[in-house]
Amino acid sequence: MARALHSTGLEAGRLELEITESMIMQNPVETVQQLGELKALGVWLSIDDFGTGYSSLSHLKRFPLDTLKIDRSFVDGLPGDEDSVAIAEAILAMAKKLKFSVVAEGVENAAQADFLEMKGCTLLQGYHFGKPVPAAEFPQLAEQLAKSARLAILADWQGGL
Repeated sequence: MARALHSTGLEAGRLELEITESMIMQNPVETVQQLGELKALGVWLSIDDFGTGYSSLSHLKRFPLDTLKIDRSFVDGLPGDEDSVAIAEAILAMAKKLKFSVVAEGVENAAQADFLEMKGCTLLQGYHFGKPVPAAEFPQLAEQLAKSARLAILADWQGGL
């Protein structure tokens, strides 16, 4: 990883690697060492599909992670399903105490997005925000989003006059 970062000139802090929970738990002792080496480089580390595997919370606190990604299976029932609400709230509370960022995956509607934002989860991804696009179409999409953001900032600024 160090060679790849050096040869590309990419700042390590701009790279985030996602590792699935099941992958981390295959060999937790070795994983702690390897993740520590990546962390020492400055790479951001995320655990994907959190809550779907067989991880131990005692192991979780030892991993040098930055982000937990709440699996879509817990987001799916929000905000109406009490069990999904309880799990999402517990993950968010735990992540906050452990100083992890949290990404909610599979956000498909405004009710889910509103619930998660109200609970303090500000990093959301899913079809509610857009469908995947081919790489060739991404520059145009990014420009459209940037233009929309500039217009929203301008509208807020003008509204304050």
